[in-house]
Amino acid sequence: MGSNHEKLALLKEARLRKCRTDFLTYRKTINLTAKWGWWQIEIAKELQQFYEDLMAGKRPKLVIQAPPQHGKSVQIIDFISWVAGRDPSRRTIYTSFSERLGIRANLRLQRLYDSELYQEIFPETTINRSNAVTLSGQYLRNREILEYVGKEGYFRNTTVRGSITGESLDLGVIDDPIRGRQDANSLTIRDAAWDWFTDDFFTRFSEEAGLLAILTRWHVDDPIGRLIDRYPEVKVLSYPAIAEVNEPHRKQGEALFPEHKSIEFLREREAIMDRANWMALYQQRPMASMDSTLFLTESLLVDGQPVEYPERCDQVFAVLDTALKDGLEHDGTAVIYCARNKIAGHPLIILDWDLIQIQAVFLDEWLPTVNQRLEHFADLTKARQGNVGMWIEDKASGIVLLQQAARRGLPAFPIDNELVRQGKEGRALSVSGHVYAGKVKFSRHAYDKVSRYKGQTRNHLLQQVCGFQLGEKTPHQMDLLDTFTYGVAISLGDSEGW
Repeated sequence: MGSNHEKLALLKEARLRKCRTDFLTYRKTINLTAKWGWWQIEIAKELQQFYEDLMAGKRPKLVIQAPPQHGKSVQIIDFISWVAGRDPSRRTIYTSFSERLGIRANLRLQRLYDSELYQEIFPETTINRSNAVTLSGQYLRNREILEYVGKEGYFRNTTVRGSITGESLDLGVIDDPIRGRQDANSLTIRDAAWDWFTDDFFTRFSEEAGLLAILTRWHVDDPIGRLIDRYPEVKVLSYPAIAEVNEPHRKQGEALFPEHKSIEFLREREAIMDRANWMALYQQRPMASMDSTLFLTESLLVDGQPVEYPERCDQVFAVLDTALKDGLEHDGTAVIYCARNKIAGHPLIILDWDLIQIQAVFLDEWLPTVNQRLEHFADLTKARQGNVGMWIEDKASGIVLLQQAARRGLPAFPIDNELVRQGKEGRALSVSGHVYAGKVKFSRHAYDKVSRYKGQTRNHLLQQVCGFQLGEKTPHQMDLLDTFTYGVAISLGDSEGW
C-alpha cells in the first residue's frame, strides 16, 4: 500500500483530470472560497452543454439573464478560461458597453493563466510571460488581447461599437451591451448597438461559432430583445432575483442565490428602486419608459389592484392571433378571453390569456378547447348572452381556422379588415381612450398569471400591453398586444380613441 503522500498525489491527479472535462469541477477547484448554490451549479451545467454543442458544430446561441452581483460575469470569465484550456485554438471576442468590464475580464484571465493551478490543469495553454506586450512578432499580452503561445487562439476584449475589423471569432461573448435605463430608452443608442452587432460583431463569426450573452434586460427592444425576436432558436435562461412562480429549485418569493444575496437584502433594494428599474435589473422583465408608454398599468387596475371575475356579465368572447407559419421556431399563437358588460360594472374585463407555440396543423384540434374555455367562463360569470364566439384575423392560418370552425359549427368570426389594416400603433391609439377612461380592467387571474414562453417566464400579457411604446420599434412577437387591442375595439369600438 502506498504512502499517504502517494495517495494524495493520485487524488490530486484524478481531480485535475476531471477539471479538464467537467466545467463545474473546474470552477469549484479554482474558486475554493466561493459561495455555492443551486443556481451556480445549474449555470455551470448549462455552460457545459453549450461547450459540447459548440464542439459538435451546432452553432449554439445562449442568453443568460440574471440580476446584478450574482456572479454571472465571473462564471463566464471562468468558462472562457476553461474553453481556452480545452482548445487553445479557439478565438474568443468579448464585448460589453464598458471598457472597464472588458479590462476586468482580461486581467482576471491573465491571473488565471499565470497561476500554478491552471498550468497544472491545462499545461498546453499559456500566454506570454512578459506583461504589456504590444510588439508585432511576439505573442501579444495586454489589456486588449491575450494570444495563446504556440496556438491560433486568443482572447480579445472590446466595447460595443469598438473596432474588431480583420479579426475572427469562434466564441462571441456579450456581457451587458446596454449601460442602463437612459441608454435603453434611447432609440438612437439601441439602433447603434444593434447595427454594430449585425454589421461588425456577427460578421466576425466563423462557420461554427457560438454566441454567449450574459446581461440584464433593460428594454423590450434592446439588442438582446431584437436578437431573440429575430433568432427564435436562441436558448434563453431567465433568472429573476425573487421567484415569481414555484420553480424546481425554489418556491415563489424565494431568492435566487440566498447564500450571497438574502431575500431581506433584495426586498430592501425593491423598496427603494423605481419599479421599472427593479423589474428590469432584478426580475429580468424589461418595461418600457413611462414617457412613451401608451397603456399604463394603473389604468387597467382599480386602486392599484386587479378586479375579481364578475358575478354577472352580458357576454363572453375570445380573440385569437394565430401563428403565421408552422413550427416552434416561428410566431406564437395568442388568445385572450373577455367579459363584456353593457350596462353595469366594468365594461370590459380581461378574464384570461394564453400564449403558446403550436404548429398550424394542430390548430384545428386546439380551437375547440378555446370554445370550451369560453363556455366555462359563460357559466362562471352567468353571461346573459352566453358565449358569443371567437374573433380571428382573416389571414394566413386564421383563414383555415375560420373554415374549420364553420365546419365544426363553432361560433367564429373574421376580424374586420379595416381594423387589421390599422396596424399595431394605429389600433393601440384608436382604443387608448377606452383604457384611459377606465373601461378596461385586468382580472386578478389575468394579472397574476405567469407562463413560460420561448424561455421567458413572466406575465406576457402585462409585459406586451403595458410595455408597448409609441414611436418605438416594436418587437415582432407582440401577439397578446394584438389580441388586446382587437378585443377592446371589437367590444367597445374606437370612436372614443385619440
